Amino acid sequence: MAPTATAKRTSVYLYIPNILGYLRVLLNVVAFALCFSSKLLFSILYFISFVCDGVDGWLARKFNQVSTFGAVLDMVTDRVSTACLLAILSQLYRPGLIFLALLGLDIASHWLQMYR
Repeated sequence: MAPTATAKRTSVYLYIPNILGYLRVLLNVVAFALCFSSKLLFSILYFISFVCDGVDGWLARKFNQVSTFGAVLDMVTDRVSTACLLAILSQLYRPGLIFLALLGLDIASHWLQMYR
């Protein structure tokens, strides 16, 4: 009998796009921790996270590493970073209610999209 070749499978948690998603979480945590003390560094880190958001989907399709875990990680990271940004903007600019209304619209629209 011929030996069977076992395909080495990478864990979904170690997919390249998911690792980039973890990096986005880390960038956002550091960015929001520094948002009031260093606005320039906050802007740079948030922008890098924003660019990584576009790159991770491209990498997932390029390397055929699309997963439900990655989609949820991306969506949750997007929602949390948007919520944090809008909460900070509501503290910096008046009237802050506008930013909180945008936050409600963002959460409601994504909830309706997922529910549908």
